[in-house]
Amino acid sequence: MATVVREIVVDASPESVWAIVGDFESGPMRMSGGALTGSRMVRPDVRELTFADGTTARERLVGRDEGARRLAYAWIGDEVRHDNTSMQVFALDDGRSRLVWTHDTLPDELTDWLAATMDRTAPLLRRHLAAG
Repeated sequence: MATVVREIVVDASPESVWAIVGDFESGPMRMSGGALTGSRMVRPDVRELTFADGTTARERLVGRDEGARRLAYAWIGDEVRHDNTSMQVFALDDGRSRLVWTHDTLPDELTDWLAATMDRTAPLLRRHLAAG
C-alpha cells in the first residue's frame, strides 16, 4: 500500500482551518478554489464531488474527531481497491496552522498520479483555507 503525505502551513488559526476541513459536506467547495463545481451528500456518510471537468468522485466518511481536528474519509470507486485519506489540523506557536494530508491507497500504481495531484492542489488549499 502506498502512502502519500503532504504538510501545508496555513496563515490562519487552527479553529478557522478546522471549520472548513471538518465540514465533510461543504468544506471541499470552500477550499477548492474552483476545482470543484459541486459537493453533495448522496447518503448520510457519502459525498459526491463534481470537478470542473465534469468528472465525479464519491467519498465515504470514516471518522471525524473534533478534539484532534481530524477528518478521515475513503475514496470509493472502480479506480481504487483501498483508500483511506485523512486531513488533520495542528496549531503552530505563531497562530498559524499545519494541515497534514495523508492518502493510503491501493493499487500502488496510483501513487505518482496521487502525489502529483496533491502537489498541484496544496497551494490552492493553502490560499483558500487562509482566506476562510
